[in-house]
Amino acid sequence: MTPTVAAVLVNYNSGGELRSALQSLVQEMTCPWEGVVVDNASTDGSESVVTEFSPEVRLVRNTTNVGFARGVNQAIAATTAPTVLVMNPDCRLTRGALAPLLTQLKQDARCAIVAPQVLDPDGSPQGNARGDPDMFTGLFGRTGALRRTLPGLQIAQRNVVTGATDAGASIVVDWVSGACLVARRTALADVGGFDERYFMYWEDADLCRRLRQRGYRIRYVPAAVAVHRVGQSSKTARASSLRAFHRSAYLYYATHVARGVLNPKRWLARVLLTTRLWWKLRSDAEFRMQNSGRSD
Repeated sequence: MTPTVAAVLVNYNSGGELRSALQSLVQEMTCPWEGVVVDNASTDGSESVVTEFSPEVRLVRNTTNVGFARGVNQAIAATTAPTVLVMNPDCRLTRGALAPLLTQLKQDARCAIVAPQVLDPDGSPQGNARGDPDMFTGLFGRTGALRRTLPGLQIAQRNVVTGATDAGASIVVDWVSGACLVARRTALADVGGFDERYFMYWEDADLCRRLRQRGYRIRYVPAAVAVHRVGQSSKTARASSLRAFHRSAYLYYATHVARGVLNPKRWLARVLLTTRLWWKLRSDAEFRMQNSGRSD
């Protein structure tokens, strides 16, 4: 039968998480479907679990780590279903999550992407539906210090959408995390898919912004739930992940907010992001040294 949903995952050293992700897909699929896992040269053998889900799920092996955006585009190109489910290997759908997402996509012809509410394993919201990033996102974004201190401020609530709705209802938002989303293939094709200049991080914000510029809508369905163990793959290469995050943040800002090489906001962003990266790398190094000293 012709598949109606294509599930695509990009794997890199996800350990045992990939099996849980694929199992959650199997239990949710009530329609003909196909799955593709693109493995970015994992070294932990995690890609081998894909054979347990054959023939619905196929494995595509890369000889190098090509990044998330390129890996997703590669997986989408290997499938044909009109609806595409993008999900991280360290994410899993809870029972009943997929049906309301597919319903929302069918009901709104201009909806390009719909996403569930994503929770941490302890049940706390990750804040995967968000407002367009700007100069204040570093302070009031999902992990921003001021958002944790002053979550009731309007700027904090704009950056991270936490409002609940009636069961099955949706909210139109600026963008949603690529950890778990359902997309219309024709809309993705309309904007050329994910921008492969982003190796990791911010490619989801960029994609949603480009879709909205074409007149599409992004919807968030809090009643549908996925659980995400954040950063399971990036833990194996923490310093590289931090560098990728800050490079992508600058690329997004220069592309969508501070256009023009001579824009002073662009230079300010580079200074601030470079300083933040230095501080993060230094803090991580000190933490590792302290832990190493305690274990001796």
